[in-house]
Amino acid sequence: MTTLASVLPTTPVTGPPTRFRDLLACEWIKMRSLRSTPWTIALTVLFVIGSSAVATLADSAARSGPADFLPYDAYPPAGYWTLMLVAGSIGALTVVSEYSSGLIRTTTVAVPARGSVVLAKAAVTAMLWTAAGTVISTGSFLVSQAVLSARHAGVPLTHPGVFRALVASALLAPVCALIGLGLGVLLRHSAATMLAGVFTLLMLPPMFTESDRWSAAVNHAMVSTAWKRLVQNWQPDPGSLGHAATVPGSWIVYGLWPLIAVVLAVLVVRHRDV
Repeated sequence: MTTLASVLPTTPVTGPPTRFRDLLACEWIKMRSLRSTPWTIALTVLFVIGSSAVATLADSAARSGPADFLPYDAYPPAGYWTLMLVAGSIGALTVVSEYSSGLIRTTTVAVPARGSVVLAKAAVTAMLWTAAGTVISTGSFLVSQAVLSARHAGVPLTHPGVFRALVASALLAPVCALIGLGLGVLLRHSAATMLAGVFTLLMLPPMFTESDRWSAAVNHAMVSTAWKRLVQNWQPDPGSLGHAATVPGSWIVYGLWPLIAVVLAVLVVRHRDV
């Protein structure tokens, strides 16, 4: 009698190697299949742009001409703090949700190269939130200009500091989303990741002031402080130049935070069991 083992082929079945673009397509399917993602982004867009309109209306009475324009009218901190929280939370959920549901085990069996999976998640997250951040930042500028132009106080995009503020506000979303993704890989727990994200992005910076050089250095290394400096289009107080953040330094902070978060996530996921 022929046994089943003798019938089955002994040569393992192998398929074509997984390409990185296949991982990108897979992660994009995961992202857009969540019904909460488009609704959350849409509501965030409306809220942040609406906060820009409200802030501009409240401040427009004090504007007498284009020279008085401040990007804070278009980019109020309250609205963009909300954007930081939402982007960081959604970035974290792209990883934490797979750990909580157990889907991460299926993913790692299908693609043993865990580092490539994290890089694909980071790429899709960055692209999605860059697009959302661009819409939000551009919409905030246009809405504020519509209000200011009615009072003959509007300025063009070429006005000093305006384009920098627009770009910095657009990139704030992907920066925070990648930080959230990195925290999600490191902590793998929803509550702990959300708490760590809120603490890192919003609660930690106010603990350090510019009164001392060491405290100012820590404060300037925070994402929210870097965003404020990039949005600010006036020069710091000459008496505090020694402790004031710089524009080049703020751009460096923008680049280092997501880079370090993604690199740590890749290193950790390669050397830790699922």
